[in-house]
Amino acid sequence: MHSSAPTTPSATSYRERLSPSLWVLVSAAVCGPMVALVLAPLDSVIGLIAGIAVSALVVAALIALSPVVEIADGRLRVGRANIEISYLGAVETLSGEAARHARGPGLASTAWHMLRGGVDGIVRVEIDDDDDPISHWVFSSRTPTRVAAVLEQARERA
Repeated sequence: MHSSAPTTPSATSYRERLSPSLWVLVSAAVCGPMVALVLAPLDSVIGLIAGIAVSALVVAALIALSPVVEIADGRLRVGRANIEISYLGAVETLSGEAARHARGPGLASTAWHMLRGGVDGIVRVEIDDDDDPISHWVFSSRTPTRVAAVLEQARERA
């Protein structure tokens, strides 16, 4: 069945879920066998089913609750925080040793940050709002150069 309604392009310019690394998910899945061992003396079938369910639920929760970086509708959203693109200043991308420094000793006390272990790339964005006590947003991204490019395009459109 075809629709005669015109299709509109997605308003989302960029979206990235910062899900945990494979090793974190595998480690979380170990909860299942522990539950199965605890319940095995009661009933091995119930223990096995409960173990599988717990493993699936823990892994699903880790993925579902992972923060999202999104640029859409004139706003930058990182996790639960969001800001209008018009308040953003210079964008800087970092990786490797520079990213390690930005996550540690180079992190300003006035910066808002959302950092994920296992994600090397960092995006640092200046905040151009005199009323905001936050000077920078510093957040993890697997593709920091793409985030910077989309932010620049969104700023040009705004």
